[in-house]
Amino acid sequence: MSSDTSIKLNVNGSERTVEADPASSLLGVLRNQLGLTGTRYGCGANQCGACHVLIEGQAVAACDTPLWAAAGKNIVTVEGLGTPERPHPLQRAFIAEQACQCGYCLSGVLISAAALLKRNPNPSEVEVRAALDRNLCRCGAHNRIVRAVQRAAKEAL
Repeated sequence: MSSDTSIKLNVNGSERTVEADPASSLLGVLRNQLGLTGTRYGCGANQCGACHVLIEGQAVAACDTPLWAAAGKNIVTVEGLGTPERPHPLQRAFIAEQACQCGYCLSGVLISAAALLKRNPNPSEVEVRAALDRNLCRCGAHNRIVRAVQRAAKEAL
């Protein structure tokens, strides 16, 4: 007997219906059913930030968010931040500052930075570092990432 249920999600501005167990992780549904693979699986325990998505404007770990908790809410993945034709200011700034190295953590970093800039359009360096504290990057691009977030903030003003 399957426990799958029809669940409506609003992802990147589009209403989507999925058939899944309501207890499934949002991350699994985004990646495996909706094909939104920009959101990464990192640790699976809400410890690294690679899987962050925006839910109602807040950066949330999709790996430990059950599907039922996201139903009917506005979800934005890294694919929803911008397009190749019209990149988000953060995406432009990250390219300009060469703030990406391997890119594995980047989708979560961009999402966390977008949440920060939404609530604080002109953050200090300390505020940027605090907002990205839950996003682990092993490449050592931290200083470039902080500069990119501050650059995006200045460009958006």
